[in-house]
Amino acid sequence: MTQPTHAQSLWDMMNQSRTLTDAEREANSAAAIQAIDTVEPILSYDTVNNLQMAIAQYEPFVARGGWEQVPQETYGVTMGVARDGVVQLKRRLLASADMPMVENVDVAMDAPTDAALRRFQARHGLQVSGQVDEATWYALNVPAETRLRQLQLNLVRVQTMAQALADRYVVVNIPAAFIETVEGGMVVRRHTAVVGRIDRQTPILKSRIHQINFNPFWNVPVSIIRRDLIKTMNENPNYLTEQKIRIFDGGGQELQPSQVNWQTEEAVNYRFRQDPGPLNSMGNVKINFHNPHAVYLHDTPTKGLFGDNARFFSSGCVRVDQVRDFVGWVLRDNGDWGDAEIGNVFSTGERKDVDVRSPVEIHTTYISAWANRNGVVSFRDDVYEFDMAGKVSFEA
Repeated sequence: MTQPTHAQSLWDMMNQSRTLTDAEREANSAAAIQAIDTVEPILSYDTVNNLQMAIAQYEPFVARGGWEQVPQETYGVTMGVARDGVVQLKRRLLASADMPMVENVDVAMDAPTDAALRRFQARHGLQVSGQVDEATWYALNVPAETRLRQLQLNLVRVQTMAQALADRYVVVNIPAAFIETVEGGMVVRRHTAVVGRIDRQTPILKSRIHQINFNPFWNVPVSIIRRDLIKTMNENPNYLTEQKIRIFDGGGQELQPSQVNWQTEEAVNYRFRQDPGPLNSMGNVKINFHNPHAVYLHDTPTKGLFGDNARFFSSGCVRVDQVRDFVGWVLRDNGDWGDAEIGNVFSTGERKDVDVRSPVEIHTTYISAWANRNGVVSFRDDVYEFDMAGKVSFEA
């Protein structure tokens, strides 16, 4: 049956309105991400200047009492909703300069507020959803004086580390769980990362990337054997076989899982090695740099973790998203390792070790607050509680 003309027109209008709203949200997200996605490194002399400018802006604001709290009534608020608490949300977003100044505010979650909320989420490393979820609400309610303290601590950290940077270097920023490749004072590329969880922290260090292992074996660390593997084998005796992990004694003889007493810690006396392949915990590549902690960067078969908001899942090593591009940048000066060659060894599964002709400086760092020259300030959670402890030096 044919619908009346006025009904069809109303339906068309609703669809058009919805399309325009979706486009507006996408534009707001793009603008929010663009505000933080500059070529300025998180660790450089420019960062020092930017942090000093941010501190100068925050100090008088904090002296006047900071910003007000956002009530729980804002939970779930998204564009098009009118609810108690949105007035306080707007005032909070105005206070942190995420939202342009207006003459008055009301309870409507409108397009400018959506844009401001997305900008806030981008600055805090949250999912840019335009909705006040739990993580966003908690970040909104961190006191301004706490944020100022973060800026002050991180200024000292960056000043210390920026004194002797090479022209080409890698920064692994633990609180942000991302990696920057830097050259000539500019970021070449940012990579999402997975870093150490709170009880197995990624160490802070400076070294040089000296070797790439393509399709490597994985030698299971003793700490993981003790903490995880023994427990897992008691729950699933077929685990080692399923994961293609072999056991070797001190003389290099291979043992069967049934030869080990899993009711004790006998397993820590043996070497456990996972074969290369799609199940290997390091994926297609391991990236080595000398350090006393036996940590490294690597690929992973579990790519889904890169999409998580808080990426603190590893046992200390660092997993790298888009690792093929990262390896290509590291091996640039080798000459014979372009994208085609790297892609080929990834696809064939060939075991190959390549020494880096020009070893690249790497810094694993703890920078929980930084700013760019446009005055956009970014913050991350104090996951290892180094800010809480007032820690600015990480030397052993």
